[in-house]
Amino acid sequence: MVEGLRLIEQRSDALQRFLGGYARLARLPPPVIAPVALEERLQRVRQLIASERVRLMPSPTLQVLADADQLDQVLINLLRNALEAGPEGSPVEVGWALDGEEVRIDIADRGPGLPLSDNLFVPFFTTKPGGSGIGLVLSRQIIQSQQGSLRLQARADAPGSVASVFLPLAPDAGPKAADGYHSH
Repeated sequence: MVEGLRLIEQRSDALQRFLGGYARLARLPPPVIAPVALEERLQRVRQLIASERVRLMPSPTLQVLADADQLDQVLINLLRNALEAGPEGSPVEVGWALDGEEVRIDIADRGPGLPLSDNLFVPFFTTKPGGSGIGLVLSRQIIQSQQGSLRLQARADAPGSVASVFLPLAPDAGPKAADGYHSH
């Protein structure tokens, strides 16, 4: 009987996590789009995460059209994933560049690479013990609601993965630096 009650408690906890994650996906507020200074935003998120492993690469001064608070959530999710993926002490490199009419933000880790799965953006699919499986799904949903996209790929220059966020360039906010960030 005690074992049966433990099993019911475990299933109840799992169901609560599932419902909490589903509610967060279903209740995403509409974005409030405005120009966002990218470097300032990334500096702020880096401070929130408080990891010396996050390195902002030299990149041009750019502004994107985005909801700043929702963009923070996406960047926090992606940076935490990158930090968890890499070995202890390995850097997570963040760079951004103009990519046509969009700005591409790359978050590169030195982990084992992407899992062999097409389910990375399927709600509640996770490869992490104790993971909820909503971080990437929520991040993609937020970015798509802001006329952008989110892609994951293997790094070309080293072991690891790159999460690339594409967002619209704010009008009259082209690069102000001659030398930009160079993609992986």
